[in-house]
Amino acid sequence: MTHPRDEFSETGKFPKVLVVGHLPFDRSTGTTITLSNLFHGWPKDRLAQIYTSAGEPSAEVCENFLHFPPREHYPRPQYLALRMLGWNGSGPVQGIPAIAAVRDAADRRSALAAVYPHLVALGDLSPLHLPPRIVRWLQEYRPDVVYSMLGSVRLTRLATRAAQLCGVPLIPHFTDDWPATLYSRRELGGLARRRLHAAVDGLIGLAPAGMVISEPMAEVYQRRYGIPFEVFANSVDADFFAIAQDGSTSRDRPVTNLVYVGALHLGRWRSLRTIAASAAAISAAGANQVRLTLHCPTEDAERYRGAFTGHPGVEFGRSLASHEVPGVLAAADILVHVESFAEDTRRYTRYSVSTKIPQYLAAGRPIFGHGPAELASMSHIRAANAGVVVGVPDTDLVTEELWKLSLDSSSAQAFGRNGRAHAERHHRRERVAVRFADVLRTAAGRAWSRTAETARRS
Repeated sequence: MTHPRDEFSETGKFPKVLVVGHLPFDRSTGTTITLSNLFHGWPKDRLAQIYTSAGEPSAEVCENFLHFPPREHYPRPQYLALRMLGWNGSGPVQGIPAIAAVRDAADRRSALAAVYPHLVALGDLSPLHLPPRIVRWLQEYRPDVVYSMLGSVRLTRLATRAAQLCGVPLIPHFTDDWPATLYSRRELGGLARRRLHAAVDGLIGLAPAGMVISEPMAEVYQRRYGIPFEVFANSVDADFFAIAQDGSTSRDRPVTNLVYVGALHLGRWRSLRTIAASAAAISAAGANQVRLTLHCPTEDAERYRGAFTGHPGVEFGRSLASHEVPGVLAAADILVHVESFAEDTRRYTRYSVSTKIPQYLAAGRPIFGHGPAELASMSHIRAANAGVVVGVPDTDLVTEELWKLSLDSSSAQAFGRNGRAHAERHHRRERVAVRFADVLRTAAGRAWSRTAETARRS
C-alpha cells in the first residue's frame, strides 16, 4: 500500500522511521549500543520499533514499540507442532530442548556440529506469518522509511514485508558480512543459501541506498548490490572524551594493565589466550609485570574461564554496564582488541569494526590488536595510528610487540593521542548523528518526491 507523503516539517529533518530488529533499543549488546547511539536525540514521536526477542526495551531513545514474539511468526499448525516438540513459544526455535542439546554437544562431537547448522536453517527459513494486529500497527504508524540491521533470513523478510506494507523505502545496515557467509556449507542441500540470496535480493530492490560498518565493506557492497552505501560504525558520546587522562603510562607503574572489554565468542578467546601467554612470558622475564583483565558477559566468563587456567596474570573482571565502560577504559594502560584466525570466522568478520573500537579510540589509550591483518577492525586501528597490530598467529611476535609497547611510554602516549583525535573526527556522536539523519532523510525525501509526482500526473 502506498500513500501520499506530507512534506517534511521543521522537525521533518528527522523522517519518521520504523526500526526492525531482533533486540529492542537498549545498551546490553554491541548491536543495541550502536543502534541507540545512532538514533540518540531522534524525536521520539518520529521513531518506532518492531522487535522479536523477549528482551525488555529501554525508553531512553524510543518509546513506541511493538513486540512480535516468535510464537506469532508461524501459521497455527506449525506453531502447534513446535510446541509439541517442547518449544516454549517465546524464545527462538533453537531453544527447543532437542535442538539445544545438539548445540551444547556440538563443541565436543563433530557429527553433531555438522547437524546443528541444518536445524538452525530450518527455523530461519520457516514461512513468516504476519498476524492482522502486526499489519494494522505497521500501517497505522505510517513510517517514511524502514531501517534494519538484519542478520538473518527471517529478519530480512520481516523488514521487507514491513516496507512493502507501508509503501516506503528500506535502508539496510550491514554490520558484518553475513550475506556472504551464512549457510555457506550447503545447509539443507543448498536450499538455505538460495533462500538467503532471494531474501537479500528482495530487500535490495526496495533500498535506494544502504549502510555498512567500514570503508572496505562499502566498496565491496556497492559492487555486489549496485546501490550506494554509507559508512556508519558505532559513535561515542561525550563521556568517553570527558574522563580526564592522567598521562601515566606503563613505564610509570610496576604493573602494565591490559584491558579487554567484549564477548569471547567467535573464537576471540583463543587470540586472548595467546596474549595471556605472552603476558606471562614477559612477567616471568622480570622486566615488567603484565596483567590482563577480561570484562566479558557473565555467560562467556563461565564458559571460557577454564581455557585460561595456568595463566595467573589473567583476571576475569565483572561484566560492565554501559555507563561503566568509559572509566574502565580510561584506567587501563593498554586496551586489547582481538579477532579469530579461524578461516570461517575471519570471512564473517573481515569487514566488521567492533562496537568497542570507537570507544577504545575515544578513551585515549594505546590499543594492542591481534587478529588477521586484513580485517577492517585491524585496519581501523592502523589507520588511526592508535596502536600496534600483530596480524599473524605468531606467539613469539605477540610477545615481542607487547613487550615493546609496555615499555615504550612515549609511543604509548602518542598512540593514545592519535586514537582520541581520530575518534573526535570520525566517531563523536553529535557529528555522526547529523550525517545519519541526512541519509535517512534523503531516502525518505526521494520516496515522497516520487509519490507526489505520481499524484500530480494522475
